[in-house]
Amino acid sequence: MEGLYQTQRIKDLKDKMLSEPRYASIEQALIITKTYQENEDDPKIIQRAKSLKAALEKMEIRVEPEELIVGNRTAGVRYGVVFPESGSTWVDKEFETLPTRPQDRFNVHQEDIETFRKVIKPYWEGKSLEDVLNQRYGKEINKIAKVVKINQKDHAQGHICPDCVKWLKMGPQGLLDQAEEKLKICKEEQKDFYESVKIVMEGAKHFMVRYHDLIMNMAENESDETRKQTMIKVAKNCKNISERPVQTFHEAVQSTWFLFVILQMESNASSFSPGRLDRHLEAYYEKDIKEGNLDKQQALEIIECLWLKFNEIVYMRNSHGAKYFAGFPIGFNIAIGGQDENGNDTYNDLSFLFLEAQKHLGLPQPNLSVRLHEGTSDELLKEAVRVVAKGSGMPQFFNDKAVIPSIQELGIEEKDARDYAIVGCVELTTQGNNLGWSDSAMFNLNKALEVALTGGICLLTGEKIAPDYGNLETYETFEELEAAFKKQIDYFMDKMLLACEEVEKAHIDLLPSPFLSASIENCMENGMDVTAGGAKYNLSGIQMIQVANLADSLVAIKQLVYDEKKCTQKEMLDALKNNFEGYEEIQKMCLDVPKYGNDDDEVNELTADL
Repeated sequence: MEGLYQTQRIKDLKDKMLSEPRYASIEQALIITKTYQENEDDPKIIQRAKSLKAALEKMEIRVEPEELIVGNRTAGVRYGVVFPESGSTWVDKEFETLPTRPQDRFNVHQEDIETFRKVIKPYWEGKSLEDVLNQRYGKEINKIAKVVKINQKDHAQGHICPDCVKWLKMGPQGLLDQAEEKLKICKEEQKDFYESVKIVMEGAKHFMVRYHDLIMNMAENESDETRKQTMIKVAKNCKNISERPVQTFHEAVQSTWFLFVILQMESNASSFSPGRLDRHLEAYYEKDIKEGNLDKQQALEIIECLWLKFNEIVYMRNSHGAKYFAGFPIGFNIAIGGQDENGNDTYNDLSFLFLEAQKHLGLPQPNLSVRLHEGTSDELLKEAVRVVAKGSGMPQFFNDKAVIPSIQELGIEEKDARDYAIVGCVELTTQGNNLGWSDSAMFNLNKALEVALTGGICLLTGEKIAPDYGNLETYETFEELEAAFKKQIDYFMDKMLLACEEVEKAHIDLLPSPFLSASIENCMENGMDVTAGGAKYNLSGIQMIQVANLADSLVAIKQLVYDEKKCTQKEMLDALKNNFEGYEEIQKMCLDVPKYGNDDDEVNELTADL
């Protein structure tokens, strides 16, 4: 891969993207609101389909003349989208502060604030996912909020890897044809689903053709003949993939990007991920290389244009979310390397070209991951290490030997486990057949330990937030403390599961997703939306937060209080209650005990047990 370089086109597009101001956008929110108002008697899934189709047909679109890959969910890049179906109450509270908040700021137009409050907010009050969940189960969710953060309450469920291979082979026209055929033979209760798929695929086709028409109009006024011909080619790609399956590498990359733009427009969620893109695109790349229609430098430039597009979509969180997820992370995760269904190494030219793109651009998206196994080539491993050493934090590494059997334990078939991908940050998934809900909730283990130590009292507020199973002064042995801690975990786990079930029910009722469903295995076969259980696999994932801090805390208590008795139970509890003010000697002893992550057997065994 020697001799590859970043072109001036890529440098110019990157500069344009990063220099453009960010704004909050209500354009799609207005379209969605009007569509719902005009179709209030329709089933929810039809309302959703019609609102997406309307957005695809009416949203303002824009193209930079240098672009080789086009498409976005707003005309401006990195705009924050107001999405009323999932939540607008927080927007109403925070609209004026978006430009000045500490993290992830967005400029706002004053007229947009006024329109939002006059047109959008009144219609969606009590109807959005956020409001409905608050009505149905808000008190219960708030009661456990200091220990468990329930997610997906004000946005649709992302963290999904669609079937990119099916999309490339069928395209919107093929999926439209499939829906029409299913409508002829389906059961009555399946008709709304297939009709909704038909509606959104019509919208997807129209969306692509709009880009064709815009670029052709731009090309007419282009004086540079070379650029003009390139623009015409990009335009034709858009038209072609609206009508038939992709045939070239350039078309495949463009089609892949349209898939993810439209998924974002349907759901405004985070972490829709392409998965093993080096494998998805390999056949198109090899064909074009063999026929002399593409070389590695041209392929790299197309890939780097795609990488830039992944950075043009950001997710606008509320201020609380932005505080903990600053930097606009949206989690387009691409996995390279790994093995096939027979255990053979799968790295190819594209694996290296993806690494080269990351090395050149150093941008936060996509989240690039490398799958490692015993047969991984030294060439790929060394190149991946060289790229991560550049300082962007990517690629990240995943061990097939550990991951594949762990996925199979969940009931995943071996062939699907071998083909695993990553969504979002580091969450594992199968490809194109799974509603994984890998971000259902975040469980704060240290807070559960805190209430075990205090008898259910929150040290920050002084309020009782958990049952009283004893406190540090009453546990005569460390084993008694462990038992009480595990009881607190069980208590909050039970509450968390009930809350997660309510969230899932609300998503079924309010946010069916026909476009996503068409790209998830078994949904089209079953005539069932993905939110209602149409996928081959339906799982949930909970993020256990602060494992390392938990281990360090438990080791400190065990060693200092129970084993070496360097301080009493009361002294340690008083130190915690006072945030170690006046107890600096105890704090220093806590800092000096062995820590997690240092290959200490006692720490590791204690952590593994919990």
